[in-house]
Amino acid sequence: MRRVFLSICALLVCLPLAAQSGNTPRHAPPLEIAMPDGTKVNLSRCAGKVCVVEFLFTTCSHCQETSQVMSRLYAEYGARGFQPLGAAFNENAMLLVPEFVRNNNVNYPVGVLQREKVLDYLGYSMMARLMVPQVVFIDRKGTIRYQSSIDGGENLHSEARMRQIIEELLKEPAGAKKAVSMNKK
Repeated sequence: MRRVFLSICALLVCLPLAAQSGNTPRHAPPLEIAMPDGTKVNLSRCAGKVCVVEFLFTTCSHCQETSQVMSRLYAEYGARGFQPLGAAFNENAMLLVPEFVRNNNVNYPVGVLQREKVLDYLGYSMMARLMVPQVVFIDRKGTIRYQSSIDGGENLHSEARMRQIIEELLKEPAGAKKAVSMNKK
């Protein structure tokens, strides 16, 4: 009986960890980000582009720095097919996003998602405690190629690493999907 109890306890500990893998590569699931003006930006509008989605807290200094880096990279690589998106999921994010965008000179769409949708998109358990920002790199064919680790151990949000990944992915062909403009829905 004790052995059964210990096995069940081990399973309960391991299941959430297994659900926090965020394996790559994998197909990017649909994602719709609510913008402060009431519109929505759908990830499908990035088809044929290299896209980086930053899941962030508007109050996080690391997220602010990452957004500033992504804005610089967007100014440099946007014409070549690079599109960043931001999705805030902290408390009161809808109220805080406009100020976040203004104060950090963000030049790409930043909206809001519910925490549950962020965790689901990243492939993490609802029980997960994750570090922010979480960054996902999606290639021109719609495949998530790189994703931050749950604990932030892999530094995908440094400018040098982001630049390296963006340049790598921009060199790849777009495939069958045609590039679409980032107009809001």
